[in-house]
Amino acid sequence: MSEPRVLAIETSCDETAVAVLRGQTLLSSEVASQIAIHQAYGGVVPEVASRNHLRTLKPVIQSALDRAGVALSEIDAFAATSGPGLASSLMIGTSAAKGLAVALGKPFLAINHLEGHLLSPFFGHAEGIQRAVALVVSGGHTLLVEIRGFGDYRLLGQTLDDAAGEAFDKVGKLLGLPYPGGPEVNRMAAHGDPRRIEFPRSMLGSGDFQFSFSGLKTSVRYLLPKLGQYALADVCASFQEAVVDVLVAKTLAAAAATGCRCLAVSGGVSCNTRLREKLKAGCAARGLELLLAAPALCTDNAAMIGYVAALKHAVGESSPLSADINPNLRLASL
Repeated sequence: MSEPRVLAIETSCDETAVAVLRGQTLLSSEVASQIAIHQAYGGVVPEVASRNHLRTLKPVIQSALDRAGVALSEIDAFAATSGPGLASSLMIGTSAAKGLAVALGKPFLAINHLEGHLLSPFFGHAEGIQRAVALVVSGGHTLLVEIRGFGDYRLLGQTLDDAAGEAFDKVGKLLGLPYPGGPEVNRMAAHGDPRRIEFPRSMLGSGDFQFSFSGLKTSVRYLLPKLGQYALADVCASFQEAVVDVLVAKTLAAAAATGCRCLAVSGGVSCNTRLREKLKAGCAARGLELLLAAPALCTDNAAMIGYVAALKHAVGESSPLSADINPNLRLASL
């Protein structure tokens, strides 16, 4: 008997993404970005995002099916992100997946976006999901979680205000860099001196696994009147170093406190070159295994949603068609 095929849809924010999987094998992953559309506004406009999901979703679904070489009638289950995210965007993907499930008489699976990020470093990993300390670091979330197994998670800490990615994007905007600011800060930082400006390392010595980045962002704002005294690359490098120092120190401390010998890191900010560099060095010095999500799985994508859906489908799980979206959805076991 062939492995079941899952079609997954991700529309939690401004990316229209569709993936097709056969079991845990990725057959296709298509992403239609809206970055160019939202650049004019300096950030994501929810109504604009949802209207573009409506316009784009059907052709992206067809493109994913064509690339996978699978007919719609051959799909065994349909999945979609149910939260967290923008309500108007979540509704588009979830409604489409439910409609397809009803039309073809197949199961529907509502998937948590956070669980998709959390487990993405294990996608394609030979040993599958293993016990680990996971850092999920993106534009909307900064979490430290102990993974005990599939569906068994313990929250260790999270941001008390801005997510790390949000701080990167807001600082990029303050510095007049193109949208989205995070990747631009990373690009500029490669040419700067990370020791030029001593920005605060918020909560570095708090003794817990919580984060705070709003004070760091404010420090950059206070620097703006004196910005002419510093090279822009130095400002970016110094800011980035402050964020990375806290993320790495807390993640390594969490591994020591839990006794986990594996770190799993995901989310858009995990593409940051300095973060990857310092995590690799820290893990090598401590003999820890480091699993970094593939770059294509770091930003919003449907492959990670399909991976979680495939795991759930394999153990007979499905969701009722009455399952609603939840813009503030948390991981169930936290």
